[in-house]
Amino acid sequence: MEFSRALDLEVNETVRRLAAGVRMLGDPRVRDVVAGLGGVALHFVSSIQESAPELAAAIVAQCMKSGLPPAEKLGRDLEIPVCYEAEFALDLEEVSKRTRLGPAEVQRLHASTEYLVLMIGFAPGHAYMGGLDPKLSVPRRANPRAVVPAGSVAIANDQTVVYPYAISGGWSVIGRTPLRVFDARRAEPSLFGNGDRVRFRAIGKQEFVRIAANA
Repeated sequence: MEFSRALDLEVNETVRRLAAGVRMLGDPRVRDVVAGLGGVALHFVSSIQESAPELAAAIVAQCMKSGLPPAEKLGRDLEIPVCYEAEFALDLEEVSKRTRLGPAEVQRLHASTEYLVLMIGFAPGHAYMGGLDPKLSVPRRANPRAVVPAGSVAIANDQTVVYPYAISGGWSVIGRTPLRVFDARRAEPSLFGNGDRVRFRAIGKQEFVRIAANA
């Protein structure tokens, strides 16, 4: 069910609330609920006699009738350590030139605001977060990398992301977290979830190594 093809924060909030509401119903036919930027995907099993669109509409109607959970109760408050030193900030100099801000100011601005996880997509555990300071808005890289290191913190347009593991990507990398962002062996594989409120805390190389050793 798609409600908007463009990012609309009000629609995104409703989508996240709707997804949470469907989960709370506990309908045994619903196997998974995936909230996107502007829509919700229902994964369910049904008999051959049931119409998939009608069943999905009925589940959503029941959820709306029961009432949607408030947005502020959907996410957690997370603090993510990030090392912005040159070794991990592969595109910091380029971002600095594009924004006409010094590297230290880029780091300060990125770590001085609260972000909201709008959706998990592209890859398992890959969180798209809104709230990036407009001064840091830069376009995607013209030449994407074949491999971006796990934990890389990157920006593009009005969002920031943390790469959950080594995958391809075209966002500008300005730091890295030592935390294990995604681990399929954990009870909750993804470090991030829809609606989480995220703040980044700047750390040095020594603390990065220490945390990474225990992650």
